[in-house]
Amino acid sequence: MPHSLARSLAWFATSRRAPWAVLGLALALRGLAILAAVEPSSDAAWYFSRAAMLADGRGYLGDHGAPTAYWPPGWPMALSLVFHLTGPAIWAAGLLNLALSALTGWLVLDLGRRLFGSEVAGRMGLLLWALYPNAIVYVPLALTEVFYATLLLALCWLLVARQGVAATLLAGLVLGLATLVKAQSLVVVPLILAIALWRETGAMRRLPALVGTGLALGALAALVVMPWSLRNQRELGAFVAVSTNGGITLLTGNNDSARGGFTPEDPVVRALDARTDLGELAKDAEAKRLSMAWIAAHPARFVGLMPMKLVRLWGPDGEGLWAYETGSPAYAAAPRAFLLLRVANQAWYWALLALAAAAVPLMVRKRRRAGLGPVDWWLLPYGIVAYPSLIALVFSGQSRFHYPAMPFVCMAAGWVVAAALTRRDSAAAAR
Repeated sequence: MPHSLARSLAWFATSRRAPWAVLGLALALRGLAILAAVEPSSDAAWYFSRAAMLADGRGYLGDHGAPTAYWPPGWPMALSLVFHLTGPAIWAAGLLNLALSALTGWLVLDLGRRLFGSEVAGRMGLLLWALYPNAIVYVPLALTEVFYATLLLALCWLLVARQGVAATLLAGLVLGLATLVKAQSLVVVPLILAIALWRETGAMRRLPALVGTGLALGALAALVVMPWSLRNQRELGAFVAVSTNGGITLLTGNNDSARGGFTPEDPVVRALDARTDLGELAKDAEAKRLSMAWIAAHPARFVGLMPMKLVRLWGPDGEGLWAYETGSPAYAAAPRAFLLLRVANQAWYWALLALAAAAVPLMVRKRRRAGLGPVDWWLLPYGIVAYPSLIALVFSGQSRFHYPAMPFVCMAAGWVVAAALTRRDSAAAAR
């Protein structure tokens, strides 16, 4: 290894300034992305306009001006707090995401070193995330992913790195906010508590306390969500816990035109969407009925779509870049540069997945040699990966849904790279 490279790696591994330098690099790259000023489109346009409505005091309304619960409200609510100060502006959404990215980077660093028991692994995970193109270009977008990834990381950090009543209370509040962004967030808590239960001996002795923690987290999250649920009861005339798009989402992934991904262009979906005689709740209920009827009539096709859904979920990457093609003058000015960036991003993404997959046998072998069982916090990234995968099997595969899991993938990939560099350094020292 060249002497200069060895010195750089030694500085990266030991210097107190190194993590802050990497985090500064991450924020500088993401700050530059904000200059692209991507005009909100599709889902981002919905969230942006709902945030503007909330900031203006008009409430959470649908496209026809009536109160709605279509799509979860957590992100528009958070964005509206900024819009209340700045007014609706693309750059304001980008700056909020930039601030969230700063917290995300620190959480990737600290969780990475805790989950894998290595300071260098935590730093390497942060570096891989800092240079991940799709994570960079997402920052200007008014989509939920940056916000939700931060909440998910914060929830995991509070439950892994902190103990006590205060940490549980804060984790419950974060879980409630995350549920208002994605209702399926509640699934994460049993996963974390299961690892906490089995990573040490005396599982049955600790079971009652962990069950109590889980119940407390659920109760606190319910308190956060309940005002929204009561609002839905008042405005819509029926109890809706978070949102009314579950049936539509199920139908778009399970119909005659489904190919494993999100297909709102299906004639059945379009016909249902065009029915003005049905209210929001009725449409969602009808969509659920149609999708369940289709699944019952085509069980083999439903099962056959599952691998395709996983491919659509985990195969492509770069949906952040796609938004630039329709909403940013930067793309029109340099389309070839964006094409090269897309290719580079896909290669970077696949490398992260490959490294994270390689971490499993390497970690199991390392722990076996040390006389340790396989269950510990290092399994958390793989549980986070499994969580959108299981949802996609039933609903639909969209690459956007793997975004919140990617910081965890970077942690696992970072451990593999750090371990390889450490072994190489040790071998060189031995010679």
